[in-house]
Amino acid sequence: MAFFLETLLGGLMAGMLYALVALGFVLIFKASGVFNFAQGAMVLFAALAMARFSEWIPQWTGINSLLFANVASFAMAATLMFVVAWLIERLVLRHLVNQEGATLLMATLGIAYFMEGLGQTIFGGSIYKIDIGMPKDPVFILDSVFPGGLLVNKEDLYAALIAAVLVALLSVFFQKTATGRALRAVADDHQAAQSIGIPLNRIWVIVWCVAGVVALVAGMIWGSKLGVQFSLATVALRALPVVILGGLTSVPGAIIGGLIIGVGEKLSEVYLGPFVGGGIEIWFAYVLALCFLLIRPQGLFGEKIIDRV
Repeated sequence: MAFFLETLLGGLMAGMLYALVALGFVLIFKASGVFNFAQGAMVLFAALAMARFSEWIPQWTGINSLLFANVASFAMAATLMFVVAWLIERLVLRHLVNQEGATLLMATLGIAYFMEGLGQTIFGGSIYKIDIGMPKDPVFILDSVFPGGLLVNKEDLYAALIAAVLVALLSVFFQKTATGRALRAVADDHQAAQSIGIPLNRIWVIVWCVAGVVALVAGMIWGSKLGVQFSLATVALRALPVVILGGLTSVPGAIIGGLIIGVGEKLSEVYLGPFVGGGIEIWFAYVLALCFLLIRPQGLFGEKIIDRV
């Protein structure tokens, strides 16, 4: 029982990280109605910025404080992501208002490749380290309930808590603020939103800035766990099944979908992996997403699309 609970907790903590990355996809889709294939590149670019700024700031200022370096590098990386968001809206999205979804999709693919190349040009292509002070030692919990307690990785626990707080804040932002309601209106119909006075360009800048901050936090956490390298872009794309499972338009769906995928991956690898030769964790999420596409294409919490003719 204790081993099962350890695996379950590990899956829940991994699921919160998946939910955080998936949230970036949902944010862009809710504002523009297009799937943002640049989200993985944004996570990579933000993580590279955070890692390199944390190295450069002590050299520039002469202050050898980890806390100061992390706070300053986070502020600089967030500012850089805001600038990137503004440039994307100014140079790309502004010229594609009311265009077909396929056009916007191709635009995000172009943005993804450009950001990957730009990140390598500015920050380098080596493997970098992010040290945000999260303890990496395991800890035993619930000693009084289970003999020996449950083994939990502190870094995974802190990362899951950070992701949970950010996800909760963004959920409140979407549901309770006027800007969040405007984002939903823009996603439903660009022309109708403009006709009632919603500034489409400003909304797109806001949502890309928020998605940039989400990418930065996700990049920090994944970079701290795995190191900052170009495989982070593909790690972020592992959140694709989460979006399909939860629904492209649902913030709660991204959360629930992330938890389901995280738990499913861990449990299937531990209990089914020995029977199929291992490696099930790599493809489990995609097979589950495929099943949902066949049965419920809009996902668990997605809105059913009805075309009236």
